Amino acid sequence: MLKYLKKYWFYVLLAPLFMLGEAGMDLLQPKLMATIVDEGVLGVSNGGVGDLQIVIGVGIRMILLIFLGAVCGVLSGVFANLAAQNFANDVRKDAFDHIMHFSFAQTDRFTTGSLITRVTNDVTQIQNMIQMAIRGYVRTMILLVGGVIFMMELHLSFGRVVLCAMPFILLIMIGFLSRVTPKFGLLQERLDDVNNVVQENVAGNRVVKAYVQEEREKKRFGEANGRLVDTQLSILLLLNYMTPLMNIVLNMAVIAVIRVGSIQAGKMEVSPGNIMAAITYLSQILNALMRLGMMFQNVSRGMASSKRLKEVIDTVPEICDGVGYEEKAKELKASLPEKRGRVEFRDVSFAYEGRNSVLDHCSVKIEAGETVGILGMTGSGKTTLVNLIPRFYDVTGGEVLVDGVDVRDYKLEDLRSRIAYSMQKSELFLASIEENISWGKVGATKEELIDAATIAQAMEFIETKENGMKEEVSQSGHSLSGGQKQRVAIARAVVKEAEILIFDDSTSALDLRTESNLYHALKERYPERTKIIIAQRVASVKDADRILVLDEGCIAASGTHEELLESSPIYKDIYDSQMGGDD
Repeated sequence: MLKYLKKYWFYVLLAPLFMLGEAGMDLLQPKLMATIVDEGVLGVSNGGVGDLQIVIGVGIRMILLIFLGAVCGVLSGVFANLAAQNFANDVRKDAFDHIMHFSFAQTDRFTTGSLITRVTNDVTQIQNMIQMAIRGYVRTMILLVGGVIFMMELHLSFGRVVLCAMPFILLIMIGFLSRVTPKFGLLQERLDDVNNVVQENVAGNRVVKAYVQEEREKKRFGEANGRLVDTQLSILLLLNYMTPLMNIVLNMAVIAVIRVGSIQAGKMEVSPGNIMAAITYLSQILNALMRLGMMFQNVSRGMASSKRLKEVIDTVPEICDGVGYEEKAKELKASLPEKRGRVEFRDVSFAYEGRNSVLDHCSVKIEAGETVGILGMTGSGKTTLVNLIPRFYDVTGGEVLVDGVDVRDYKLEDLRSRIAYSMQKSELFLASIEENISWGKVGATKEELIDAATIAQAMEFIETKENGMKEEVSQSGHSLSGGQKQRVAIARAVVKEAEILIFDDSTSALDLRTESNLYHALKERYPERTKIIIAQRVASVKDADRILVLDEGCIAASGTHEELLESSPIYKDIYDSQMGGDD
């Protein structure tokens, strides 16, 4: 994590330097106060006659030093904040960038709630640790070391009191912190659990309400939150036991200084002002030790968060840019047709992590410009098959090729720029309809957006909106119906002008007439684009150039609608169940 601080080394250097000035001013105050008491009030060196001029003169010096210390403290805080805030900004952006490059499988392993915690709360904990390290530790160590030196200058017996008290303070700190430190990692995991429950319920609140499961989810949240509270309480209780014990040692040390000081004063070896200064220095020293204990607690929490964040930053994305695409494309240029968008599955197998095989030795060629429907029972591997084309997952066996080049050899940006993907669950963003569609093509003109929306059969409802294309869409598109969301998502895919269009059951919420108009418009306007349509309904794919029938991870049949009715029992069974035998 220190590499992120290198850019801000100047701030990291200035913050402790100014803190040195602030702490130095604090260390001078007791000695000046001792002078006021001994010389200005008691007149120890003047036969017991006080001197008002000394009180005024030294008092002014104290005020000036306090002001100078305050300025140094403010500047130290400013530079420490600049370093810590910029550090956190860079770490958070880098972590988010890594998350954006994770594969679906890697995101699932971390869980959404945990990733949110790591990018927010964990970064904040590290930021606090860094800020404390470059400011708080400097102040604490200066007061600690400087206080001991100044006390010994007053009288060696005062230094002995400090040296006797310090081991007890350190033993208390070490004892409690050794028990608290392991709990910080657990605390962050408990926070992950809470965030996971919140994220699931906010995203799925309509399901919760539809099934009247509010009480159940409140109970689940209460259990997760209860575990978080229990862990926090166990940490706070340990720390609350530590503070009174350290205060006992502090008060006993103060009593010891007063006792030693009275003895030495009786021998005329120390003055009343020196005893007051010694008590002040002792308070500074022991309070510094107590702050040190609290800072160790923050460091322990920061280190636990740092470890969790490093897991994200150090995780290498499983799906990365390929190499050799340009060379292979040049080699194949002569043999490939000019039309682009040819897809080939060559003996493809795939299994999700920890699960049985989903696809088993699938081989099929989809020519450029061809419209191919994919049909099959639920769980037959339809979505998994098309997810391999843009490399949402990588095959566990075989090859997926686009225009004769293995998708693993492409740069991800190059590959995915050639593919437009519309999913069954239409993800829309908190923006206008126009902005949601323009996600497909940066800088798309208004005419292009309207054209794409018209092909997607979306203009008929967009025109009824008060603000038309400028109508705001609520988070996750909840202000639109299911069919409206799907049409906006389809328009987003259409405007991309990609060579390969994938519709993963993305018309399931449309009526058959609207769906038919959509596919007819696509075929008429973009005959050169390759269109892959996953559907549950025979009516959605019956007019495709070719239909693939998947069964238990294998391509069981391939052909036109009429051919499959004659040759594929699976297709015939699906057709009969949906159409009742009537065309």
